[in-house]
Amino acid sequence: MPAATPAPQRKPLQVEPVRAAEAGQVNGQAYDLIVIGGTPGGIACAVRAAREGLSVLIVQHNRHIGGMITNGLMQWDALYAGHRAPIFNEVAGMIGDYYLKTYGEDSPQYKTARFTQTHYPMSLFESSVAEHLFNKLVSAEKNITTLLSHYPVDSSRDAAILTGLTLRKYGTSEDIQVKGKVFADATYEGDLAALVKVPYRIGREGRDEYGEPHAGKVFTNISSEKGPKEALDGTLNIHPYGHVQGTIDPNSPFTADGAVQAYNYRFCLTKEEGNRLLPEKPPGYNREEFVNYYRKGLGGGRLNGKGTFNNPILPGENHAYPDASWPEREKIIERHKNFALGLMYFLQNDESLSEAKRAGYRQSGLPLDEYPDNGHIPYEMYVREGRRIVGRYVFKEQDNRLAAAYGRSPVMTDSIAITDWSMDSHDCTWDRSPGYAYDGKLILTEESRPAQIPWRSLLPQGVDNLIVPVCLSATHVAWGAVRLEPVWMQLGESAGFAAALSVKKNQAPAFLDPALLIQSLVKNRMMITFLNDVDVASNDPQVMAAQYFGSKGFFSDYNAGLDLPLSTHLKTVWQGGFDQLQNGTLDVEKLAIAVHQASAETSEDTGMKRGEFLVQLWSKLTQP
Repeated sequence: MPAATPAPQRKPLQVEPVRAAEAGQVNGQAYDLIVIGGTPGGIACAVRAAREGLSVLIVQHNRHIGGMITNGLMQWDALYAGHRAPIFNEVAGMIGDYYLKTYGEDSPQYKTARFTQTHYPMSLFESSVAEHLFNKLVSAEKNITTLLSHYPVDSSRDAAILTGLTLRKYGTSEDIQVKGKVFADATYEGDLAALVKVPYRIGREGRDEYGEPHAGKVFTNISSEKGPKEALDGTLNIHPYGHVQGTIDPNSPFTADGAVQAYNYRFCLTKEEGNRLLPEKPPGYNREEFVNYYRKGLGGGRLNGKGTFNNPILPGENHAYPDASWPEREKIIERHKNFALGLMYFLQNDESLSEAKRAGYRQSGLPLDEYPDNGHIPYEMYVREGRRIVGRYVFKEQDNRLAAAYGRSPVMTDSIAITDWSMDSHDCTWDRSPGYAYDGKLILTEESRPAQIPWRSLLPQGVDNLIVPVCLSATHVAWGAVRLEPVWMQLGESAGFAAALSVKKNQAPAFLDPALLIQSLVKNRMMITFLNDVDVASNDPQVMAAQYFGSKGFFSDYNAGLDLPLSTHLKTVWQGGFDQLQNGTLDVEKLAIAVHQASAETSEDTGMKRGEFLVQLWSKLTQP
């Protein structure tokens, strides 16, 4: 047998900076769309709008774009690995292509980084690679202007229309002015929404507000069983997850409070000799914090010797962060950074651990080839939950569960994106109840099912030309299924399409016809309906029809069955639903129930397939 080909050695990457403007070049300018926040959702929004012909300004508070994807997350948290949105899949493909070209098709680097359906996480990648590729993506768009180290401090408006912003250089009192037609808040904190005084929430709703079973202050345990069961048995086209919700204390108060789930610094760590820096004792180090700390362990070694470090969390010490000023936030950020460094230092040096364990932990360190201008520490802390606007619809726990009368989550007529992750939350406080390990930790794997996110949840009350694709209108419980970067990138791209349509029609986003927006999304291969057997990457009219009518109650479960024979009964139900859609009387819940009943009954075959009939209806709907 021939000798195995050795794996290519790691090849250092020089990150290409994003093409950025100086403040003087931006001052006084007007743009079609102003995006606050260079998160992945903000980038997707800006790139899509630019490709649709809009002039776009991205404003980022520090000098690096990419959010958590470039700040230590190092993976796509997705349970569905098919096509969901063009720009998300483009970026995922760029990452795979980078490792393919750099290391080769048979390399472990490419096999780890390429986006695949076969395992979770679907892809792992180095932070520097993600930043390099996000920078290239944004810099390639001539319609995008990027302004770094600025954030909004004031706004101007005409009644419900936002007209301009005052932007301040970070850490100074230097201000500039910009004007815009449409605005998007893509920050993790919801800073623009708060600045323009739209209603928002911080913390947990009580169980009594929306009737959510898991709302409020709740004491829980977590089970190591896998789920959901439909993913395990192959009837739901998502990957199983390694935990499900355990027991819940029935005596929990279930009351509202201001607690958001814990943050942390998501360090990138490496086990590669010659590329690792072991931390020194950080300022304020207190070993007693770590002696009985329950999240011990370090990462590293998964891709080019690197892995993510997710253990150090400080429940409760982040509660002031969402509403704090940037100087106040910096103190909270510093505390979380030093706590993470302190945990590393403790594990590597404290004599309460055996020498063997300490030696093992000393194999992991900060990578010298990541974040070279920031002490090899990510530029941002992991803000898992900030403000959440109270929009024109509040996305709730019930919207992410199976409907009572049919086999999918409730139908949203203005769906613009899907969830595939389960509703979850990290600890919210250190409070405990006897026999229960956590306050607020949720992993609702069995309770959650893929859901539709409505356009109304991105529209704040009181401002008509502001779109909020990240800190959207959702409860604390439902937020757990929204807060994933693939979901935010899809929401951001949908917001970019909406901004383009808004400028084209000279209408504020709040007044857009949702039907036109949804048709545009469907035609551009955006997934607005999760279906097991439909690939939205296809330009097949049947796929477009299935996506659109999936937002109108035409499917009562997660299977489209486009190639199945169409029964006379189902045809009658679908035709009736279409007629009601045309005359504005459609009740999607009643239609979904009728479809559920018709699908379970045997009736004569019409001689045509389901997909063929849906295309006929789609053609009538979209003809000029």
